[in-house]
Amino acid sequence: MTQQSGAQVDLSTPEPTLDQLVEAERRVPDVAEYAGGVSSDSQHAALRASVKQLGQLLGEALTRHEGPELLAQVERIRRLSREHRDDELHAELEGVDDATAVRLARAFTAYFQLVNITEQLHRWREIAAAQEGPLAATARRMGEALDRGTIDRDLIADVLSRLEYRPVFTAHPTEASRRSVLELLRKIADVVSALEDPQRPPGQKPHLERRLAELVDLLWQTDELRIVRPEPKDEARIATYYLQSLASEVVPDLLEELDRVLATIDVELPAAARPLRFGSWAGGDRDGNPNVTPAVTLDVLALQHDFGLRTLIAGIEDLLTEMSASTRVVAVTEELVASLEADAEALPITHAATARYNAEEPYRLKLTYARIRLQRTRDRLADGTPHEPGRDYLSLDELLGDLSLVRDSMIAGGDLLTANGAILRLIRTATAMGLGLATLDVREHSGKHHAALAALYDRLGDLETPYADLDRPDRIAVLSKEMASRRPLLGSNRFDLPDPAAASLDLLASIRAALDAYGPDVIETYIVSMTHDVDDVYAVVVLAREAGLVDLGSESTPASARIGFAPLFETVAELEAAGPLLEAMLSDPAYRRVVTARGDVQEIMLGYSDSSKDAGIAASQWQVHRAQRGLRDIARRHGVVLRLFHGRGGSVGRGGGPTGQAVMAQPNGSLDGPIKITEQGEVISGKYTLPGLGRWNLEVGLAATLEASVLHRRSLLPAEVLSGWNTTMDVVAGEGQVAYRRLVRDPALVPFFIAATPVNELGKMNIGSRPAKRPGGEGGLDDLRAIPWVFGWTQSRIILPGWFGVGSGLAAAREAGRGEVLQQMYGSWPFFQTFLSNVQMALAKTDLAIAARYVRTLVPEDSAGLFAIIEAEHERTVTEVLAVTGQQQLLESSPVLRRSLELRDSYLAPLHALQTSLLARARNLPDDGPQDSDLQRALLLTINGIAAGLRNTG
Repeated sequence: MTQQSGAQVDLSTPEPTLDQLVEAERRVPDVAEYAGGVSSDSQHAALRASVKQLGQLLGEALTRHEGPELLAQVERIRRLSREHRDDELHAELEGVDDATAVRLARAFTAYFQLVNITEQLHRWREIAAAQEGPLAATARRMGEALDRGTIDRDLIADVLSRLEYRPVFTAHPTEASRRSVLELLRKIADVVSALEDPQRPPGQKPHLERRLAELVDLLWQTDELRIVRPEPKDEARIATYYLQSLASEVVPDLLEELDRVLATIDVELPAAARPLRFGSWAGGDRDGNPNVTPAVTLDVLALQHDFGLRTLIAGIEDLLTEMSASTRVVAVTEELVASLEADAEALPITHAATARYNAEEPYRLKLTYARIRLQRTRDRLADGTPHEPGRDYLSLDELLGDLSLVRDSMIAGGDLLTANGAILRLIRTATAMGLGLATLDVREHSGKHHAALAALYDRLGDLETPYADLDRPDRIAVLSKEMASRRPLLGSNRFDLPDPAAASLDLLASIRAALDAYGPDVIETYIVSMTHDVDDVYAVVVLAREAGLVDLGSESTPASARIGFAPLFETVAELEAAGPLLEAMLSDPAYRRVVTARGDVQEIMLGYSDSSKDAGIAASQWQVHRAQRGLRDIARRHGVVLRLFHGRGGSVGRGGGPTGQAVMAQPNGSLDGPIKITEQGEVISGKYTLPGLGRWNLEVGLAATLEASVLHRRSLLPAEVLSGWNTTMDVVAGEGQVAYRRLVRDPALVPFFIAATPVNELGKMNIGSRPAKRPGGEGGLDDLRAIPWVFGWTQSRIILPGWFGVGSGLAAAREAGRGEVLQQMYGSWPFFQTFLSNVQMALAKTDLAIAARYVRTLVPEDSAGLFAIIEAEHERTVTEVLAVTGQQQLLESSPVLRRSLELRDSYLAPLHALQTSLLARARNLPDDGPQDSDLQRALLLTINGIAAGLRNTG
């Protein structure tokens, strides 16, 4: 995470000066975090050696399978690229036939796949060598605050009771790598690590070298492209692959580390705490994806629970090997004895088979019963049979109750060492992962709910104006009254419903069925996309009431709500209205009862992608930040815990960047325990393929969530300083938005984008179940989803969503006399530093020389003139960013990282050259003519390769 400055500032003095306060907030960014690469010379040298070895093995594989001619051609192309002989490079690649283009694209893509996994390995080694981990550093800072008296233990205990860092794995189509490829790459990393292990016995080297060659050869033999487009269940399998690995290899150690570091400051984490959880959208995100049906959602949940229960069973089986404590040596509690008697009665066959051998080993016996009950739970869910109390588990709480009986007995007997050992690790892991590894969110478009209600109200016929014709204030009044009412809209006639109503009620019925089958954690939140006002939330609450998911109770009975409801604010206008909307929701007595029923927790989802596409990155990031401040204050006034859900992508243009920095950049006081953050696309494989790197990424996010919740509840800086920063950022965002919208609203922009990028070709890649464009649109900018918008610009190296407009905004602030304020903001304001560091990384990956070739080759003259505007803004942005950061060139503070990116460029250039040539060929074919399969395949392979070379692309 970002380092604090080396200056030691004493804030315990009665009145620290303004300079002292600003200096205390100063941070020095770790640029390598923003790129995911190594930053030390030693690890860079080790990385280069590994890459050289893997490159040689890849060359040998090419020779074996394709002949020496292909390897010679690859080497010739690499040399032309390294020597910047661009015209010769393009001439060479324009002359290759389509079949050769396929092989060349595969060769350069395979190289980047090997580089990426090796870089992840060495990044992890660099991180692991640090003297202090993120959680230890956070605990130390909390200990220092306790010593100063600026916080107390009650505050820490209060935050820990609701602390929850929840990464949410989504199925957005930016991950171009197949799972088969990812598994091979993980095995390659394991062998590279073993070869570089100084403790490795010398005799193992020949075996490991042969194994490495074998795996690289298998990588070449594996098709990078999926044969068919994945279905939601396929996407869920990929998420489950990572979640299962995290559950068995990462989460137990991570939560044990949290226990350990809290103990250093005499703070205990309750056994029932859930500081880490996981979420998923695979199979639950319906917005714009007709492939996600209620039946698919239930299938995905069955899949998750099958793998989750298998993981828990394996954990208990491992624990059984060491739970051998005998009643001849230790005493156990009466509660445990009573539970064993109940288990013996409920599971007589298991009792008969185990009591003879384990009668004096109560802990082993109890865990054996738990294992059988988990297996029976798995069988029940697979077969769809009813729950049998005592013989299987209906909820996670039942399992945790059994495990806690064992631990409580150990504690009662004074055996704290084992009570806080393996059994606690299993309890914490089960608490984090649940029975199904992750909690599924459901997301649906607000318009679907209004269409359903229009059909229901039309059937009732009790509105003077048809529901669909109501203006928004009247619709709000109708729905607010309806929420408070106990009358059913459906009555006894639940058959022959109009399609819109049937579709929404079928979805809600499937949610109810899932909650009945799997327990309360299976689906927690219903997210309403395109939320413009409170009626968009009230509508789904009314429908949920009809489905039996919500009961607002009465004066004598409390309300119940089996799911919560979260508005999603996506555009800048929606973000601006977020605060007033939350105020109106929480002021409505009927809706407030729903929130009370959900434990006084209100979730709000903030969208980065569409707001960035709508207004540019500066306005988007600033409006998200400002919206959080307003939401924070309103939630406090109403006594509600605010759980913010950040819908971030992998790229800077979609809110991407280091998670820890993003968490610490939240407004002071907006984070009060719980937070959800999406993990999308290639970010998931980049973070979690290697267990060590997965552990570090989760630890960074968890540590930042804890630190922000405890230590960043209010700013120490004077109001006038913060006001000056706000005013300056208003200028940056405002002028940035003007420049951005001037460009994207130019009629030539959409033709330019479609011509200069492979966005249309991207839609042909089998990398996601969700369509790239919104249904029913006319093909304009508004119809294009934010993901292909960012992905397309990245492919042609313009990366416009990551920086355009920032230069104009910074220049306007500097010209207004705020140049020194900008530098102060960069040094001491986490939000601005994170924002500008992410922009710098996007600029470093932008290459307008490569982009110019796309424009010259592919863009018609009537729209090509926009490139001059893009070039001018790029130059302006680089100049202004360097001025604020005090550098002479981008990434000046991280020369190792800069060299690494330059090396990648020399391998990316051939792929870009090949892609422009192939795009020109493909677009010159007649629309009604036969499709060239080799040409299409080669083109899609270049898209894959460039995505691998640039990483954070979606």
